[in-house]
Amino acid sequence: MMQLTIITPDQMVFQGEVTEATFPGANGSFQVLKNHAAIVSALAKGNVSYTTKEGLKSHVIEGGVVEVNDNKIVLLAEKVIG
Repeated sequence: MMQLTIITPDQMVFQGEVTEATFPGANGSFQVLKNHAAIVSALAKGNVSYTTKEGLKSHVIEGGVVEVNDNKIVLLAEKVIG
């Protein structure tokens, strides 16, 4: 499992364990799985999806930055639309 945190300037959108997460990278969508190499990536407007033990969840973001390091994922989103 990985720890995912999704934050906007005014709220914590999600914090919890996920098995995978998919992000709208500036150069195309990409997926992060357990033990992914460390990465920092700019994100475009698009859909962020992730799988928790309750199932698949998703949000549309306006853009932002994601950092992956040691099975911890932190998404700093400019704005979450849905």
